[in-house]
Amino acid sequence: MPDFSILTKYFDFYMEGFVNTIYSSIIALIGSFVLGTVIAVFRISSIRPLRWAGTAYVEFIRNIPLLLVVYIFFLGLPSIGITLSGFVCGTIGLAVYTASFIAEAIRAGIMSVPKGQTEAAQSSGLTYVQTMRYVVLPQAIKIVIPPLSNQFINLVKNTSVLSVIAGLDLMYFGDKIASRTYATFDTYVFVALFYLVLTLPLSYIALQLERRLAKHG
Repeated sequence: MPDFSILTKYFDFYMEGFVNTIYSSIIALIGSFVLGTVIAVFRISSIRPLRWAGTAYVEFIRNIPLLLVVYIFFLGLPSIGITLSGFVCGTIGLAVYTASFIAEAIRAGIMSVPKGQTEAAQSSGLTYVQTMRYVVLPQAIKIVIPPLSNQFINLVKNTSVLSVIAGLDLMYFGDKIASRTYATFDTYVFVALFYLVLTLPLSYIALQLERRLAKHG
């Protein structure tokens, strides 16, 4: 059985990391969704430079480790005179990395929307941007809610990468507690429980959304 005295003694540490993990997850979630949507539109654009840029972003970011993306911001930016905290660099890196996967999911959703709707919208006077914003993207996002939900759950778990750059997340404080108590197993069991408090409700919500969408076609 885990030693619950560790949880009670270092509860403030756990809670600080827990709250910071929530903040990082929310910020990265919003950032990755917005950036991923833009990249998805680039990917299917008729303008070649935009299409090439979107493809290059997805293929490059998606095929390198998340930790490397975070290091690019944490270690690369100071070389050009920009110094940010581990929390900020980790959150930005997490958003940039997750956006590549979200872009592919949304692109698949856009491609599943009948082309006739795009043609009808443009023939009625809407510009390409307006067509995407008001006609195509609302339908595409609804279609890809299940895979997007899975990406958001992965994003929460991936916040643990912040611990490597002193990002003050849950794993960072777990490492700190373990180094003080030497009770490695007990410490990380409680870290896992805090992660479950975040991910299990998200998994349940994702499952309910998927069932509801399936029910309504």
